[in-house]
Amino acid sequence: MPIPSSPLVIRFGRLGDTLLLQPLLRRLHARYGQPCILFAAGSYAIDLYHGQPDVAEVIALRSYHRPLPLSPEQWRAITALRRLRHVPVYVCEPQQRSLERIRLLLKLAGIPERHCVFLNDIPLAPEGHWIEHLLDLADATPADFVERFANVAAATGAAPEFVVSANERAECDQWLAERGLAGHPLVLLQPVNKRTLRWSGVRKASDDDKSWPIEHWVSVVAAIRAHLPRARMLLCGSPAEHDYLQSIRTAMAQPGVEVVARELPLPRMRALLAIAHSMISVDTGPAHLAAAMGCPLVVMFGSVPTSHWRPRSLVPEAVQVLGGPPTSTRVDAIAPEQVIAAWRALPWRQKTSNAMAMSESTSLR
Repeated sequence: MPIPSSPLVIRFGRLGDTLLLQPLLRRLHARYGQPCILFAAGSYAIDLYHGQPDVAEVIALRSYHRPLPLSPEQWRAITALRRLRHVPVYVCEPQQRSLERIRLLLKLAGIPERHCVFLNDIPLAPEGHWIEHLLDLADATPADFVERFANVAAATGAAPEFVVSANERAECDQWLAERGLAGHPLVLLQPVNKRTLRWSGVRKASDDDKSWPIEHWVSVVAAIRAHLPRARMLLCGSPAEHDYLQSIRTAMAQPGVEVVARELPLPRMRALLAIAHSMISVDTGPAHLAAAMGCPLVVMFGSVPTSHWRPRSLVPEAVQVLGGPPTSTRVDAIAPEQVIAAWRALPWRQKTSNAMAMSESTSLR
């Protein structure tokens, strides 16, 4: 068998799921000596990992739910996978329906199961974090590679890290200047999550455990303005969420609040989080990205356990987590006073842009 090259990592998840793969990708890069190939659902995986040292290539599927005979895209992916028949494969997919499709694609690509290890075969500790679960998988070795790699270990970190290129930073700086945001402390607000909108409109708050009342966001914005009068607050989300966020901005009726949901492709978002003053968010993918970029973060949890999903940062004290079981199972159980206090307790970022150095405070406190 040829000497394996880049390990293949597979996950058909959303942004947050794909982002949390980064420590696993780093560990596999260290173990096998080559950056990984990532097979993922959604084009955002390409933007997220473009130029990152632990990923050599991203094979992206925009949709994997279509029947295989009607999906040329899936057949192209099978063709791409056929050249990877001699590499170790790490299947990080926990969802049964997606896992069945992955197994079919691997079979049609001629990749034997003995070349694969599966996350579902590794138990998740009752209080274990999902990243540790993924790192346990990264430390496993597919059966046909045990002889050469079972004893190859690597000690790598458990917090996601992403590189911002010089071009991305320059493009973000230009955007800030054009929007009149340069020179202001930037506080990012993420009030929406993947469940907020449905095909028929905005989901009822009673049916969304991560929904936080608009009047609470109004209280938080007022507190930020009182503490940082020159701050600009940016309402973040996906382009599809722009109109909903605009309705929140209108309801707030406060100056210094702008909607940027249509202006934040992932590379710009990553660069923005690398210099932003702070972020306040419900539990969602951008909150994990904020933590990975070292952005001081307050994140509100609903029904999912924080022990599994707490955002990881190289600066642990820069992440303040509120809610989650057993404390609460709904974000709307969190009072705005709790969020304001948590935000004020965040540590000040040591490395900031020149714009941040011009802000009126040298500390959040």
